[in-house]
Amino acid sequence: MNSFLITGLGNIGDEYTGTRHNIGFDVVDACASKWGIKFDNNRRYGAVAEHSLKGRKIVLLKPSTYVNLSGKPVRYWLQEANIPIFHLLAVLDDLALPFGALRMKTFGSDGGHNGLKSIQEILQSTNYPRLRFGIENNFPKGGQVQYVLGKWTEEEQKTLPQHIAKAVEAIESFCLIGAERTMNMYNTRKG
Repeated sequence: MNSFLITGLGNIGDEYTGTRHNIGFDVVDACASKWGIKFDNNRRYGAVAEHSLKGRKIVLLKPSTYVNLSGKPVRYWLQEANIPIFHLLAVLDDLALPFGALRMKTFGSDGGHNGLKSIQEILQSTNYPRLRFGIENNFPKGGQVQYVLGKWTEEEQKTLPQHIAKAVEAIESFCLIGAERTMNMYNTRKG
């Protein structure tokens, strides 16, 4: 059976719930909700949920470390579930993309994202798939941290669910037909 590890990047703690930086958690939560499965919060290195989708085993992971320490949980669950690195998908926020835009890539730099930086350091590779979710860069000079750790605006909240649903579809597509075809279908320039 093909196995996949879908890792949402985010920070644990109520103060981070509903923030832009936690969109990775929100997307894997939406996967679990759509598939009717629950996270077990008492697993090693994070909350884990498992699902079978048309013969593929999918492990959803929300690391219990902070974003900048995501590498160890990812490595542990790749090894624990015997999943190859090219079946890993890290889901994260991206300041360089317009709000709601999706960009899947099979390799690349960390782009300044501390979660990807940690995964890259621990796995000793940049050759793993990632799904970037656009959060835009609508903040004044020096305001990046507050913006990234801030809550969505009322305007953004109106369409956020449909963008998250699109990300869930992209994840299902990644597991069923692979990264290349999924990139052609879901990579967008705008939200």
